[in-house]
Amino acid sequence: MSLPTMASPTLSPDSSSQEALSAPTCSPTSDSENLSPDELELLAKLEEQNRLLEADSKSMRSMNGSRRNSGSSLVSSSSASSNLSHLEEDTWILWGRIANEWEEWRRRKEKLLKELIRKGIPHHFRAIVWQLLCSATDMPVKNQYSELLKMSSPCEKLIRRDIARTYPEHEFFKGQDSLGQEVLFNVMKAYSLVDREVGYCQGSAFIVGLLLMQMPEEEAFCVFVRLMQEYRLRELFKPSMAELGLCIYQFEYMLQEQLPDLNTHFRSQSFHTSMYASSWFLTLFLTTFPLPVATRVFDIFMYEGLEIVFRVGLALLQVNQTELMQLDMEGMSQYFQRVIPHQFDSCPDKLVLKAYQVKYNPKKMKRLEKEYAAMKSKEMEEQIEIKPRVGAHSPVGMSSKLATQQ
Repeated sequence: MSLPTMASPTLSPDSSSQEALSAPTCSPTSDSENLSPDELELLAKLEEQNRLLEADSKSMRSMNGSRRNSGSSLVSSSSASSNLSHLEEDTWILWGRIANEWEEWRRRKEKLLKELIRKGIPHHFRAIVWQLLCSATDMPVKNQYSELLKMSSPCEKLIRRDIARTYPEHEFFKGQDSLGQEVLFNVMKAYSLVDREVGYCQGSAFIVGLLLMQMPEEEAFCVFVRLMQEYRLRELFKPSMAELGLCIYQFEYMLQEQLPDLNTHFRSQSFHTSMYASSWFLTLFLTTFPLPVATRVFDIFMYEGLEIVFRVGLALLQVNQTELMQLDMEGMSQYFQRVIPHQFDSCPDKLVLKAYQVKYNPKKMKRLEKEYAAMKSKEMEEQIEIKPRVGAHSPVGMSSKLATQQ
């Protein structure tokens, strides 16, 4: 199985804060129609902010690229920046209020909160908002962290080998003695000790690495523990990887139902879903998109769970169906590696919009889950009849392939 290669992550503080503050220039997502006039006005302000950000960056590119008309470029940039500063101030005040009045927002302003998260959490608020979203702000396990670091783990050698290949282009993780590699090792080792069944699994380091870009290691550890416990990630990373099989099964159903022609083409070329989608679920697109885009998806994941992975995955296939239908297996593999990762670099808002145009039925997904469990149970019974002692399915086939991306 050949999985897509990792897009080189480049996340400077400036680009990430601009990106996180951006809002879709397109029409609001599905829940907007249920918002009050004041809330809609707030969303409109955020969309205006996004337009100004775009105008500002275009003006700066124009200035840098050519000195012709430099006077007008400077005026344009200055004007956009001036208006933007007021909107940025509004956004800071808004998110500061959300963080301080969190329980109130979760209880009474859930629709607006969902819309704001889909538009991107500002970079400087991500650490606290992610912790609040997964209820990781006051976890007893945090007090165990320093003691866990004094212990030894049987996974240490494997973790050491992999962390050098996690975000190798990112400044924070560059070099064997970098602070990033050291704290990443610490968090992965600590988790392997509190959850010995899972221990360490390739792919999980990308998720922890992203958390460490936003917050101190103790906090990142608590968020990761919560994600593993409450967001289906633990089931994905268990040695049997049964949950990954379920996700692929559910995704294939959506593909067959919504893009039947592309599904037929994939089958005719023996281009299996696991060949391109496994890393989407195991690393939440962190090994697919550059960081500014992947982090926007992660914002939504923190609030809405794995549903966003299904939505974004199918949206990518919808956007690229015509091109993929013209390619053979090797051509499609190259297309997934080289073209798809960078299609939304300049406008991740379009990706979010397209993701919420995808049909997703939670009840149907639940039914598929039961169907898959029954199918697997029957397979297990048949295996036991043939061979009394059957070992657990090895995760190597899936997880080790992530190493090829790094």
